[in-house]
Amino acid sequence: MPLEPISLNDGNKIPAIAYGTGSKMKYHDITQYIEQAIEMGFSHIDTAVFYQTEKYVGKAIKESGLARSELFITTKYPREIPIQKSIRESLANLGLQYLDLYLIHQPQFIPDLIEAWKEFEKVQQDGLVKSIGISNVLNVQQLEHLIEVSKVTPAVNQIELHPYNYHKMKSIMDTCSKHNIVVEAYSSLAPITTYPGGPVDAPLRAAAHRIGATPTQVIFLWVRAKGAVIVTTTTNKAHMAEYLAVAELPALTDEEVASIDAAGAKGPPSGIVTRLRLMNTKEKLLGVVAGTMFMVYGAFGLGRLMYPY
Repeated sequence: MPLEPISLNDGNKIPAIAYGTGSKMKYHDITQYIEQAIEMGFSHIDTAVFYQTEKYVGKAIKESGLARSELFITTKYPREIPIQKSIRESLANLGLQYLDLYLIHQPQFIPDLIEAWKEFEKVQQDGLVKSIGISNVLNVQQLEHLIEVSKVTPAVNQIELHPYNYHKMKSIMDTCSKHNIVVEAYSSLAPITTYPGGPVDAPLRAAAHRIGATPTQVIFLWVRAKGAVIVTTTTNKAHMAEYLAVAELPALTDEEVASIDAAGAKGPPSGIVTRLRLMNTKEKLLGVVAGTMFMVYGAFGLGRLMYPY
């Protein structure tokens, strides 16, 4: 049974987990992976003009044979193209008549965000999109001002969110909550993929042991405990199943969530330590050889030949 959809402030609903097509998938033909994700049970597909994956999402949608109402499609507006032109190009790439969710990708780079948002309100009024929102708005004052001068409050704010940056994101998340703006969370697996061996590992393992889950699933349960939509990606079918199986797991306790928060507030491991943990054996060996060569050359006064500057 899938995760319960989340109600948006405009009356629509959004699936609680999305299959993203950014990250390492950008600029590649990923049709087979989107098709696989849909077959596995993902109904929410997240793309963007910047990713250059819209046409592959469109191809996968067509191949799926599913009714339009069975899928929830999000894409994001860049900034180089007029909005009215960009939305129609996106719809053409996706082979759709409307979007479920349309986001301004990087509002901080939009010369006039208020005018851009008015155009978003217009495309929604014209029926080209059901819901409109923003992505990567981290400034509370910017968000409050946008809400104050707009007719339509953003339905969604998609941000990077994981235990190590939660304390920095809390103020913007609290502001979103105040205005019933749903947060979508990407890069939530950073404690595992980018910062392994950090203080968050212990509470993740403890919760995983209690409920019979993986640390990855515990992170997604933590995201859900924060009321956020999970935006994740993988090319691995087993991982897709692992992610979707979160729906069958019990919720984390308040104590477990607090423990993860507290560990995350300590910060991730240092960059060099993290890099060493992520390096494979061959990379470590090459590093040792290079370091030894540098010391030998230096001992004979030949270091200048290798590093003249």
